[in-house]
Amino acid sequence: MFNLFKKVLGKTNDAIKEVAPTKKKRISKDEFEDILLESDVNYALVEKLLASLPETITRTQAFNSLISVFQYKADWKESDIKPFVEMIIGVNGAGKTTTISKLAYLYKKQGHNVMLGAGDTFRAAAIEQLSRWAIKLDIPIVSTQQGHDPSAVVYDSISSAVAKGYDNVIIDTAGRLHTQSNLSEELKKMTRVADKALTGAPHRKMLILDGTQGNSSINQAKTFNEMIGIDGIIITKLDGTAKGGSVLSIADELKMPIFYIGTGEQPKDLIPFKANEYIHTILDEIFI
Repeated sequence: MFNLFKKVLGKTNDAIKEVAPTKKKRISKDEFEDILLESDVNYALVEKLLASLPETITRTQAFNSLISVFQYKADWKESDIKPFVEMIIGVNGAGKTTTISKLAYLYKKQGHNVMLGAGDTFRAAAIEQLSRWAIKLDIPIVSTQQGHDPSAVVYDSISSAVAKGYDNVIIDTAGRLHTQSNLSEELKKMTRVADKALTGAPHRKMLILDGTQGNSSINQAKTFNEMIGIDGIIITKLDGTAKGGSVLSIADELKMPIFYIGTGEQPKDLIPFKANEYIHTILDEIFI
């Protein structure tokens, strides 16, 4: 797992090496500040992290400071209900469809029966892309034509999964409509219809954030959270950016579980997020 985190944070660690080219047993507060800012931790959080630290910092002190960001009460919303219904939410281009394929692959590998729902009916390309993944992974999909009511897809997906005894339903959603209010109303309706199809569904609303967006993705997350309430986060494309420190900012601002990190483009390229391993991977580039 450490090696995977090292791969994902490769560009972030390269940026850190430019600021701190020599590993040490202790670093100064100013050096630590430069490292955090270089890796895209937002300034207000950097100031908060530094406040309790001495002028020279050991690895243990740095670790304790960074891990404190993740010490909040988070509802992981795990459930034994079958089918367990997840709605996947996020802006276009964040990697929603690819992430759905990764989740489906993961659940199938765990021995679960999975059904997909192509609820992004705003874009024909989204329906086609998800359908291709369904064929590749040999997983059933409920879909319709572009422009049709996405809530009908939600209802049909869940009803079919209930009737056939499936374990998981993963539903795609639109990332952008003509106006934000349209998107908000559509997502709220999809949520209501899911509950009609199966009381309590969707059991988890998962937000996909593009790691290359850094701190700007926080505003996206807040917007979607205000619309329908987000239960957890998956961060994609961290391997393609030097902004890996933004994970700290995301955790600090949103205070909700980060479930997974995307590590590439293939269905197997998804790993559980472990805060301690994430932090140790960064600190390995700084301290002896």
